[in-house]
Amino acid sequence: MSTRFAQIVLGPAGSGKSTYIKAMAEHYRSIHRVVHCVNMDPAATNLQYDAAVDIREAIDVREAMNRFGFGPNGALVFCLEEVMRDMEWLDDAIGEHDYDYLLVDFPGQIELFSHLDILPRLLKVFEQKGYHLCGVFLLDSQFMIDPSKFLSGALVALSAMTMFGIPHINLLSKGDLLTEEQKD
Repeated sequence: MSTRFAQIVLGPAGSGKSTYIKAMAEHYRSIHRVVHCVNMDPAATNLQYDAAVDIREAIDVREAMNRFGFGPNGALVFCLEEVMRDMEWLDDAIGEHDYDYLLVDFPGQIELFSHLDILPRLLKVFEQKGYHLCGVFLLDSQFMIDPSKFLSGALVALSAMTMFGIPHINLLSKGDLLTEEQKD
């Protein structure tokens, strides 16, 4: 039986994925569990955690933008596709971590978990290495105070859940930013 586990952390840009990973990594370390943070966002500029695996070491999103004239989202998709072509890099970077726990930070661009198959293909790499996966979808609690935003956020979470086909939990983040009136 496999003893490898990974949380796949998803959500819109700015939903608090990096902060969540930092807090989870600190928690696991406090209970003496070996944890590795994995950054799969080639456009990340400010990680709040130390990444054991960082896609930015394999590919540069700015270079893709300049070389091919892509916009930010097109360059992001290009970079992830390039990593899929070089599976050896990802396989080596992940390594062999029995009894360890991975926290995997994915980009927040909605098209990556709504209608493109890049992320499901990347998840297969983790599954082939024997990881038990759980999706964690973060949604900024500010979405709760506007019905149309809440509905759109919930639908994106549902889209991610059905596309990935792994156990999945939705979390509201940034609850501390709500006023008492908004919390009621």
